[in-house]
Amino acid sequence: MDSKTLEELVEEEVRGGKSRSKVLVELYREWVEGRLSLKDPRPPSSFLEFLLRADYSTWYWFTVAVVATTLMLVFYVESGPLIIARYVLGSLIVLFLPGFVTVEALYPEEDELEPLERLALSIGLSLAIVPLIGLLLNYTPWGIRLTPIAASLSTYIVVVGFIAEYRKYRLTMLKRG
Repeated sequence: MDSKTLEELVEEEVRGGKSRSKVLVELYREWVEGRLSLKDPRPPSSFLEFLLRADYSTWYWFTVAVVATTLMLVFYVESGPLIIARYVLGSLIVLFLPGFVTVEALYPEEDELEPLERLALSIGLSLAIVPLIGLLLNYTPWGIRLTPIAASLSTYIVVVGFIAEYRKYRLTMLKRG
């Protein structure tokens, strides 16, 4: 098969008289139908590079940012208009993110699950993981209070997310050959 960059494919079709937007729509359809395979011409050579490239790790850094923002809101906002953001992000960190990072760690390849399956598993696993973390905290000297719960959930999300990123990196390296 002839290997060309996406830019070369587009320019070749545009020179043939087609509009750029039509060419892009056609190439997108071919990609969705599986007739066109896209590969990164410069895949990351190390895990650190993988973590720092936005095209591979945006989901992880967004998750870390949501956790950090939630922690700031929980510990520093008592009233005012930001209290709504505190409730929304607090609900997200309890009801969705623990399961989401677990699903990402268990199923690192995007094609393994449909988006709806990922969403349902994320919520279901969160509803199982959070009480288990609470149960474990109950038997520690810190007990079940705001600070230990926030710290343990945040740690779980960031650490399991990091494990998921590493598994995605290993998968990328395997596909690369």
